[in-house]
Amino acid sequence: MNSLLRISLLGLVASTLAATAVSQTQPLLTRHVRHETETGLAKPLGQMPASQTLRLTLTLPLRNQAELDTLIDDLYNPSSPSYRHFLTVEQFTEQFGPTEDDYNTLISFADEHGFSVVATSPNRVNLDVTGTVANIQSAFHINLRTYQHPTENRSFFAPDREPTVDLPFQLWHIAGLDNFSTPKPAGLTHNPNANHGAPSATVGSGPSASFLGSDMRAAYYGSGSLNGTGQYLGLLEYYGTDLADVQTYYTNVHQTYPGSVITLLSTDGTSTSCVDSRSGGDCDDTEQTLDITQALGMAPGLSGLVVYVGSTDSAIFNSMATHTPLNAQLSSSWTWYPADASTDNPYFQEFAAQGQNLFQAAGDSSKWTTSGTASEIFPADDVYITSVGGTDLSTGSAAGPWASETGWSDSGGGISPNKFAIPSWQTTAASSCSSCSKTYRNGPDVSANANFTFYVCADQTTCTANDYGGTSFAAPMWAGFLALVNQQYGAANSGKSLGFINPAIYAIGDGSSYDTDFHDITSGSNGYSATTGYDLNTGWGSPTASLVSALAGSTTQNPGFSLSASPGSVSIAPGSAGSTTITSTVTGGFSSAIALTASGEPSGVNVSFNPTSITGAGTSSMSITVASTVAAGTYPITVTGTSGSAVETTSVSLTVTGATPSFSISASPTSITIARSSSGNVTITSSVAGGFDSAITLSASGEGSANSISFSPTSITGAGTSTMKINVGRSASITTHTITITGTNGGTRHTTTVTLDVIR
Repeated sequence: MNSLLRISLLGLVASTLAATAVSQTQPLLTRHVRHETETGLAKPLGQMPASQTLRLTLTLPLRNQAELDTLIDDLYNPSSPSYRHFLTVEQFTEQFGPTEDDYNTLISFADEHGFSVVATSPNRVNLDVTGTVANIQSAFHINLRTYQHPTENRSFFAPDREPTVDLPFQLWHIAGLDNFSTPKPAGLTHNPNANHGAPSATVGSGPSASFLGSDMRAAYYGSGSLNGTGQYLGLLEYYGTDLADVQTYYTNVHQTYPGSVITLLSTDGTSTSCVDSRSGGDCDDTEQTLDITQALGMAPGLSGLVVYVGSTDSAIFNSMATHTPLNAQLSSSWTWYPADASTDNPYFQEFAAQGQNLFQAAGDSSKWTTSGTASEIFPADDVYITSVGGTDLSTGSAAGPWASETGWSDSGGGISPNKFAIPSWQTTAASSCSSCSKTYRNGPDVSANANFTFYVCADQTTCTANDYGGTSFAAPMWAGFLALVNQQYGAANSGKSLGFINPAIYAIGDGSSYDTDFHDITSGSNGYSATTGYDLNTGWGSPTASLVSALAGSTTQNPGFSLSASPGSVSIAPGSAGSTTITSTVTGGFSSAIALTASGEPSGVNVSFNPTSITGAGTSSMSITVASTVAAGTYPITVTGTSGSAVETTSVSLTVTGATPSFSISASPTSITIARSSSGNVTITSSVAGGFDSAITLSASGEGSANSISFSPTSITGAGTSTMKINVGRSASITTHTITITGTNGGTRHTTTVTLDVIR
């Protein structure tokens, strides 16, 4: 079945089921109950207060998972026509995001259960709500209890059973149902010998010969001209920061403060100031400031650096996946311990499909284990991220070149504690690594300096030198390095990015240029010894300047172009028309005219282009008209672009549907404000296709118990309108309601929504 037709049918089924009086109770697709509460390791203390308010993120699953898996494989396969043809957020949402009907049904579900919707998301994956514990327990059929944490001196809350929902579809996850695991900086530690005469970095250009972010650029990249111009980088942070600390750093080291490129962005209402809202006290912004200075030290010319601040991984990662402009390089120096390690995979897959790369600090508890602190390294072992380990670096002079490097004893690395299966791009490296698993994901992938050799300013206090270290420094370093790579790659490829780099770096590591492109670190141990080639202490090692061109290719390319269609599949009824957009992407400065033609369409189908040719990079609207005599079926249409001797093609799948009578409904206006004891009108319009001329019965829900709704007329026959009158009661709550209007004809139902704001 054609994907667009399948999506349409699924949306129709979802709308139909959502309007029924009783929805099926559905389990969620991820786990929420902690092992510690199930086994009794966490002693129960009592029940959460019913009136306490929590903020939750309700997450819907992606659609067409098999097709998404195939697409990601193709995007990173150099022999595939789809290689690095990444999707926009809009394209990803259209092909793989939840349907509008399902999203609207979830909004109605939240309203009906007393939640307030506080944020929606462009990809329709997340819905942020607030509600009382009583609301939460009723909606999800759980009890929220408090427990004594088994390893920390604090209590936590968590559900006593797996949540279920009365919806016609399954949810993926609900973030915010427990606070068992509080995120911590993954690799941010004090020098244990800082006050006992420990040697410092004797060649750094910072105070007390400590290393600066700019020293890391000099060591790993050298004096090249790339600086990250045109690139956007994103940092994950669980607390806000004080940019005055960043400014102090730059003032003290006599460098220009790049404050204009830094944006602090709250993803879920969490304060972007350095305040620990979870305990009401001041927070420590050491992690936040060093992430900023390390990323900008490596790529001082970044066009933008966004600090994503939030209280849950779901909120932060989804904001990263939908931000404008997209950040092609992302960094996280925090770890946590999820109840289900697959929770964030939808966001990580969206990163991969959209050409984004997330670097994750591998941790500072030495070799990964399956229990204790060294097991709590998520998401460093996830297969969709680049895991970054730590080294001990020496340079030739202050702000000088790389001299030597050993594996750092505290660096995280090893075999996936969360039992992620080994990805295909890692199997060759693992086969030559005696300590590596041949079954599970191994880490880290790469590494960089993490020893206690850095200069850090934080917390509005005296800055420190040679006190802090950790893979927290290495992850944003690598994100900055990728900004240099993407700057070079984008210059020759119309601003594109490399996307997820693991398949490429493992190919380089397995190839003949490995020793040129990486510093192969062969001494040191974190419990696993650093060895020649890939190892579980340093991965492939740290980058050299040559890695930029190894990943990005030459700065000049032969002129050329490629074509793509969005959407790639179009469904049209006989006697109707549809369209898609053909886009040309150019390389090497190609700027010639590309003539467009189509072939493969059946008799009775007419294809035209406007314009008929594209000059250089651009778009053309492809119109498809289907005669009433064309038989139902799926027809592949080949679009050919010709420019001189250069010929490129793309395909569009046309599905001619049966002439099934159908209808849809819409509302105007879609939002209305009404005072108490007053009323307002909304026009409901039915649109029909396929000769539909039956009666459509109208009903509404979600208006609130103190309000009422009537329709005049109560049904519409065929295409027409009805006036929906909303009466707001004298004692109505001053709040916002999402009213779902349902049009019913036999077993067919369609919905639309209207937002009602009640005022005094």
